[in-house]
Amino acid sequence: MPFSSRIQSFIDKAEQKVTHEVQQRFPNAPPVPTLSKPRPQPGAAYWQPQFSPNEPVSTHFQHMTGQHGWGNNEAQNYIASPETSFCGTDTLTLRAIIQHNQPENAHKFTSARLTSHQTFGRPRGSLSAHIIAPVAQGIWPAFWLLPAEPYTWPTDGEIDIFEAWNGEATNHSCLHWGHFNGPDHDKHRVVESPIPGISAQGARFDFAWEEDEATGQGRFVWYIDSKPVMKASKPAGTRRMRDFRIMINIAVGGNVCKGKMPGDGTYEMVVRNLAMWEEPPGGWGRFNGDFCSAREGHMM
Repeated sequence: MPFSSRIQSFIDKAEQKVTHEVQQRFPNAPPVPTLSKPRPQPGAAYWQPQFSPNEPVSTHFQHMTGQHGWGNNEAQNYIASPETSFCGTDTLTLRAIIQHNQPENAHKFTSARLTSHQTFGRPRGSLSAHIIAPVAQGIWPAFWLLPAEPYTWPTDGEIDIFEAWNGEATNHSCLHWGHFNGPDHDKHRVVESPIPGISAQGARFDFAWEEDEATGQGRFVWYIDSKPVMKASKPAGTRRMRDFRIMINIAVGGNVCKGKMPGDGTYEMVVRNLAMWEEPPGGWGRFNGDFCSAREGHMM
């Protein structure tokens, strides 16, 4: 067998193994999204940062910094440094650096957390990005949305487009608008999707939204590689969609990772083709069909 064929066979078997494991753990998960030719993107991109090596990250993003656990007992110290976030040719890279032997806690686990200057700025549209992300114990990369400050968490809403943690190649498409307690137990929705190639070729993630600002009612659809994986209606009382902005980060350890920590080294998340669009993939006609056919998330 030619070497290239052996490599492809190995990749295929690995993807099948990950898919089987996820389906065993999450029997109601939707089919694994498969890489396919992207559908034409109708409409225009109204925000599409052009990354280059000479451009500072701060052109398009604000660094959020600190080592205070971030609500989940996380270990990382988010810093504003070209060591942990930088632009390349058409790429934005975030890097977590793990050095257990560093004498100062502030230098043991450094990473980046970015929030976009740009908000959605309109009642309907679509956000897209191609992401390659690390899959490792104690590592939690995420691409998600919060309202612009000042905001009230969680009642204003949180939308998670991509997040995977603790060495599991599983995406969690999520919607949150309540606390993690008894009275708010039904204010969380999630769909788990296998993403076996996320650390190699990566995947494209899209989130499409529409809102009637007069009533506050709206509809959302999450996509992975052009496949609709989750839908949700906009929860009453959450912030209007035009106020939401992008969040990108790599967290380390903490509650979500069940206290597990990564080994020494660097863990990189690479973002390409980041854009906000006037229309979702396939247009609003396809969005209507996808909203009818996609599954709703289950409670956490």
